[in-house]
Amino acid sequence: MEHHQFGDMEDTMANHYIPMTSVRSGEGEQVSLDLFCYTNQIVNISMVGTAEYWVLVDTGMPQSAKRILKVVEDRFGAGSKPKAIILTHGHFDHVGGVIDLVEAWNVMVYAHELEIPYLTGQASYPEPDGSVEGGLIAKISPFFPNEPINLGSHVHTLPSNGSIPGMPEWRWIHTPGHTPGHVSLFRDKDRALIAGDAFVTVEQDSLYKVLTQKKQLTGPPVYFTTDWHAAELSVRKLVTLQPSVAITGHGVPMSDEELTCGLSQLVSDFKRIAVPDHGRYVDNKIH
Repeated sequence: MEHHQFGDMEDTMANHYIPMTSVRSGEGEQVSLDLFCYTNQIVNISMVGTAEYWVLVDTGMPQSAKRILKVVEDRFGAGSKPKAIILTHGHFDHVGGVIDLVEAWNVMVYAHELEIPYLTGQASYPEPDGSVEGGLIAKISPFFPNEPINLGSHVHTLPSNGSIPGMPEWRWIHTPGHTPGHVSLFRDKDRALIAGDAFVTVEQDSLYKVLTQKKQLTGPPVYFTTDWHAAELSVRKLVTLQPSVAITGHGVPMSDEELTCGLSQLVSDFKRIAVPDHGRYVDNKIH
């Protein structure tokens, strides 16, 4: 397969187009004054800040950079670029546009140190589990790319003190399970949470629910989650923050009582709600 090279970067996603979309694809939602969620096919990206100073969190599906650049122009004006790109993790649907966007903007990318091997060409993620209990998306997940991209010198490790470059009021929280270096982002002053795939608000393995965006707070996408014990501990960690609003990697932003009740249910019955009955990585689940 042809890979695109940009300097010391290599875009292994360049020729992957995943023909999946949802009813919300192309829609943006103003979650708060400086927090904007945009749905790219089946995944969400976030823009945090205002026209003068903002950061992009996650970069959507492969071949999505042009759409994201247009959304940025519409929101912040021509020539606007973020102070940084923050990645919650390195799965294909969160890094799909990153190399094209780095090329366009010449900005730095930040991720957790345990995620760096998947962002610098050193390690592939475990293969998606098509045998896992779940719907059609879980069944076709073996076709999803799991190889690493290579951001070369353009990716740096998030600061160990929990701060986030370009996001002075926010802190990152290590929320592994879905991937080893998965992080969620939290702002204490308004308890806003960007959860990545630590939990999601749509049953991501069900094609019908993904296409229709039927709202349902559940655990991380099952076909890519390899450590269910860590995944549960991560959700418990996020619940203690009592978030008032959450943007998740998949599904509709959720807030207030709906979010609080959904998270409470997820924590109290994590095994039933989130953990599949069978699958290659389910041996790691809580018994």
